[in-house]
Amino acid sequence: MTSIRDQAGSTAPVGHPEATSGAALQLAVATLGFLVNFWAWALLGPLGPGIKERLGLGFAAQSLLVAVPVIVGSLGRIPVGALTDRYGARVVFPLVTVATIVPVLTLTTVSSYPALIVTGFFLGIGGTAFAVGVPLVSGWYPPARRGFAIGVFGVGMGGTAIANFTTVRLAETYGERAPFLLVAAILAAYAVLSFLLLRDAPGPARPTGSAWQRLAGVARLTVTWQLCFLYAVGFGGFVAFSVYLPAYLRTAYGLNAADGALRTAGFVVLAVLARPVGGWLSDRLHPVPVLVWCFAGVAGFAVVQAFQPALMPVATVALLGMAVLLGAASGAVFALVGKVAPADQVGAVTGLVGAAGGLGGFVPPLVMGWVYGSQGSYAIGLMLLSDVALAAAVFTAVKMGGLARRAG
Repeated sequence: MTSIRDQAGSTAPVGHPEATSGAALQLAVATLGFLVNFWAWALLGPLGPGIKERLGLGFAAQSLLVAVPVIVGSLGRIPVGALTDRYGARVVFPLVTVATIVPVLTLTTVSSYPALIVTGFFLGIGGTAFAVGVPLVSGWYPPARRGFAIGVFGVGMGGTAIANFTTVRLAETYGERAPFLLVAAILAAYAVLSFLLLRDAPGPARPTGSAWQRLAGVARLTVTWQLCFLYAVGFGGFVAFSVYLPAYLRTAYGLNAADGALRTAGFVVLAVLARPVGGWLSDRLHPVPVLVWCFAGVAGFAVVQAFQPALMPVATVALLGMAVLLGAASGAVFALVGKVAPADQVGAVTGLVGAAGGLGGFVPPLVMGWVYGSQGSYAIGLMLLSDVALAAAVFTAVKMGGLARRAG
């Protein structure tokens, strides 16, 4: 069997028909797992406006409710990524999925704000699935195809779209417990499926030593923190919109919960479809120029939306334009991870970078809720987004340009 060696000295099996079919199966199973776990992770977002009205919450309290699963799922990727390096995705993926079932079922019984916060904390476990799938997919694909493969895996973030499409409608049609019972059953089925079908890629022996030692090692890499910043802006922006957009559309444009959730789902679908495109473009052009154009475009659209234009067509174009660019940027960042991360540390690097992306999604909803509560306007929050995106574009062009030259 032949091998391809990437920039960090890793090898990946290629050139064998069984390896190709095996890689496709592993990619499909991992993507499905990412999707169903993300579906569970995003359950509270569409219900946020209704919970706010039922419990008489303020904007900041509503923002905290939908943000808690985000921050837990983000920080949890750090140890979960390291555990995946050590024990493999075949062990960790089913465990993460089973652990997510418990808070999903708990949502059928709790109704008070403190209980929802605690349940949302454990619901964040579903968000850690990302740090399991990236090292699995990276191990099965050579560097020349890794950007696209990881982009396809990123389609699993469409679980957020499914949550927005279905949660409110299922609750209104079949009762408040229906979406949680359905998701719990799907998670249970996937836990069994993943245990039966997932296989870790053949390659070097798994690293020894504690998870904390491996995390400390990748934390000393400058590129890790550069990637963290870029993913915090790209994926963090997507997460922030996906969890807060229903509330934003309801407050700024007077949409009802179902209409707001449907439009948010459209935003998520476009971001999901753009993610593999960002990976594909990165395989061909290099991730750096792709990221520069994506972040610059987000900055421009955010400025337009800060003036709260009419929903049709200007605001719709601005929001959907940001969806496409944030999705493509997310794919491009992990195409870069696949090129520069050491093969036996992809899980740990993914954990840190993925955590940064989730944290990037945790802060904006809180800022938006606080700004609106104190100023009665979302303009300041959107202008801050524009500033951060523009800074990311400049940083990528100036600091990451050396990677493009070396790769070229």
